[in-house]
Amino acid sequence: MADAPVVIAARRTPIGRRGRALAAVRVHELAAPVLRAALDDAETATGTTVEIADVLLGNCMGPGGNPARLAALAAGLDPAVPGGTVDRQCGSGLAAILDAAAAIRAGDRRARLAGGAESASTAPVRSIDGVPYDRAPFAPAGFPDPDMVRAAEDLAAHEGIERTRLDAHAARSHARAVAAYSAGRFADELVTVAGLDRDDAVGGAERVLPRLPALFPGGALTAGTSTRIGDGAAAVVVAPAGTAPGLAVRAGAIVGGDPALPGLGAAPAILRALSATGSDVGAIAAFEVVEAFASQSIAVLDRIGVADDDPRVCADGGALALGHPWGASGAVAVVRLFGRLVRGGAPAGTLGVAAASVGGGLGVAAVFEVVR
Repeated sequence: MADAPVVIAARRTPIGRRGRALAAVRVHELAAPVLRAALDDAETATGTTVEIADVLLGNCMGPGGNPARLAALAAGLDPAVPGGTVDRQCGSGLAAILDAAAAIRAGDRRARLAGGAESASTAPVRSIDGVPYDRAPFAPAGFPDPDMVRAAEDLAAHEGIERTRLDAHAARSHARAVAAYSAGRFADELVTVAGLDRDDAVGGAERVLPRLPALFPGGALTAGTSTRIGDGAAAVVVAPAGTAPGLAVRAGAIVGGDPALPGLGAAPAILRALSATGSDVGAIAAFEVVEAFASQSIAVLDRIGVADDDPRVCADGGALALGHPWGASGAVAVVRLFGRLVRGGAPAGTLGVAAASVGGGLGVAAVFEVVR
C-alpha cells in the first residue's frame, strides 16, 4: 500500500503507578508534553513545519470535557486545531491512531496527532442514582459483564493455563524491561513528566511471583500476573505517505467477541488485520500486545500460533512490567513498535503488529510496515 499513512514520530511519558509519582498530574497535563515532543520530532524529521489537522486521544475514565482538546491547547497548538476523544476502553489509544490514519486515507492530506492518555489517579468518582461505581458497564443487562480481574481468572480456567505459565510470562516481561533499561532502549521515546523519567513498576517481580497468593480460591491469577494500573500518555504523528520515514499503517481491525471472555479480543483482530495485508504471523518481526493480564496475553498468543516466550513479542517488556494506563496503552504499543523498528534500524518492509484486548469483548489491532 504505497499510499498508506505513516507514523513519523512517537513519544510517551513514563508510566507511573496509580497514586504515586504522577498522582497529581491531570489527564490533559500528561498528554500535552508528549503531543509537543512528538510534533517537535516530526518537524525535525521533515525539516519543516508540520500542519496538524486534528488531535485524537483515547481515554477511558477521565473527567470528560474532551481531554484531547484540552491537551491540544495545553501543548501550545493553534486554537484552530480541534480535538476529539475516543473511548474503546483499553484499545482507545490504538483506535485513535487508526482513526487518524483513516482521515488521511479519506483525502485530507494534513497530519494528525493521535494517541491516548489516562490518569487513573485523578479519575473522578462516578455514580448512578447516588451510588458510586468503579467502572461503567461494558455490556447491558442480560449479557455477561465480568470485572476484568474475574474475567482474566475465568480465561485462564477456560484455556487451561496453569499458574506456572502465568508466573513465567510475568517474570519474562519484567526481565526484558530491565534489560531494555540497562541498554538504554527507552531513552529516545520517553518524555519526563513531574520528575518521573522511567516506568516505575519495572523490576523485582521475578523474586516474589512464586510467593504471591492467588486472587481467587483455587485460582491461578495473582497480583504479579495482573498489570499495575498506571498514569501515562503516548502520542504519535500520523502523516501522508512520503512525508518522512516511519511506520506505514498497512491495515487495522476492530472486532467484537464474547463479553464473558474479553481477553481473547486481540486474537481475531490481529488475524483480520494480517489477512487484509496478505501476511501471516510468520512474517511479523515485532508484536506489541497489551499485557493487561498474563492469562490474556498467553491466550491471545495461543490463538494466533505464537509461543509465550517468542522474542518478537514485547521484546522490551510489556504492560505487566511497564504498567497499564488504560486508554493510553494501545498507543504505548505503537510507540514501542516505533522504538524497536524505526529507531532500532529495521530495514524497509519490516512488519510489526500492535494489538489490545478490550473490556466488553472487543479487540483492536494494526499492522505497520517500516518505510525509509
